Amino acid sequence: MSNKDQQPLVFLMGPTGAGKSAAAMALAAELPIDIVSVDSAQVYRGLDIGTAKPSAAERAVVPHWLLDLLDPSQAYSAARFRVDATAAIEAIRAKGRIPLLVGGTMLYARALVGGLDDLPSANPALRAQLEAEAQADGWPALHARLADRDPATAARLSPTDSQRIQRALEVVLLTGTPLSTLHGRPKGSDQRGTDHPAHFVSLEPQDRSWLHQRLETRFRDMVAAGLLDEVLDLRARGDLHTDLPAIRSVGYRQVWEHLDGDSDLPTMHERAVAATRQLAKRQLTWLRSNPERTIVPCDAPQATALAVAALREVIG
Repeated sequence: MSNKDQQPLVFLMGPTGAGKSAAAMALAAELPIDIVSVDSAQVYRGLDIGTAKPSAAERAVVPHWLLDLLDPSQAYSAARFRVDATAAIEAIRAKGRIPLLVGGTMLYARALVGGLDDLPSANPALRAQLEAEAQADGWPALHARLADRDPATAARLSPTDSQRIQRALEVVLLTGTPLSTLHGRPKGSDQRGTDHPAHFVSLEPQDRSWLHQRLETRFRDMVAAGLLDEVLDLRARGDLHTDLPAIRSVGYRQVWEHLDGDSDLPTMHERAVAATRQLAKRQLTWLRSNPERTIVPCDAPQATALAVAALREVIG
């Protein structure tokens, strides 16, 4: 389009381990793109191996945005992502380059394109109370409590998904309204999504077992690359813990608990892979809710080339 203000936003999305970074780097060899990360863990400094963060060499070849924004002791949000991503997109276009939004944090993509729901801010006192109840009774008990107040949200959450159970209970207890109902309300002017059209190219497996095996191999490779040492360095600071969003990230929490003595190495590996597969399942569920996406089979022999072709067609 001749008017850069109306150029569509192009997303390369997919479950973790689908090959998004490889496809983005391959496209960068053909088009003047900057990569805008859509990843809730890559925003943290020091979380490199377990987030599959682009290497220094890759960043030297292609500009990457929204990496290493925060210390792991801090919290990030979809609201802040919307602000940061919008600023990055404007800066990239001002240089005459093309922003490509790449990642798997579907909430962030939804916040940018569809806007934010009118939800209450976090309440530290209530969260501490819910944490204490979970310590005493277990997260499945709180999941059952959520099912009484917000059955629609509880139905889509695992009984052990502590972060989302806690947030859903927090919302219903603060507002008296289920999270599932609040998600459907009209958005205020400061919460609406972008005015730009958005196109999604989605890397998805034809065979789920292919992705499962890839995720297991990928985690083994991360451990071999020094993931345990990376977590040891984070622990050595003394100010981090598993209640922080950064340390709750898939893989990091399981390694942290292993280092606490809660599991042996095989059990840690099993838990981390299971959590990663659950994450991939949630990501695929979100992607499949968008019937207009362009699907690229990430388990096809020429998946990277197919993704590049799809992206080129969308970008024009």
